[in-house]
Amino acid sequence: MKPTITIEYCPKCNWLMRAAYMAQELLTTFSGEVYGVTLQPSETPGKYSIRANDTLIFDRKEQGRFPEIKELKQLVRDSTCPAKHLGHSDSNTA
Repeated sequence: MKPTITIEYCPKCNWLMRAAYMAQELLTTFSGEVYGVTLQPSETPGKYSIRANDTLIFDRKEQGRFPEIKELKQLVRDSTCPAKHLGHSDSNTA
């Protein structure tokens, strides 16, 4: 079963556009690997987290920042389809 990616964002912080942009990027990159991307307004002020099904893959409060899109794609890939090549978004590891 393909995973669903959920982006939970704080609507009071006006983070809907950021969440929508990230959702678009993920749907473009992982169109065949994910069931969908859900945008979920949070009841918690300042919340911005990303989950693959029930697995937390990024939390703004834990990291102290938002993810870069390249980083987010790598995190989603590592969590959902580790064999997928991301082209220019793949990191160069030694």
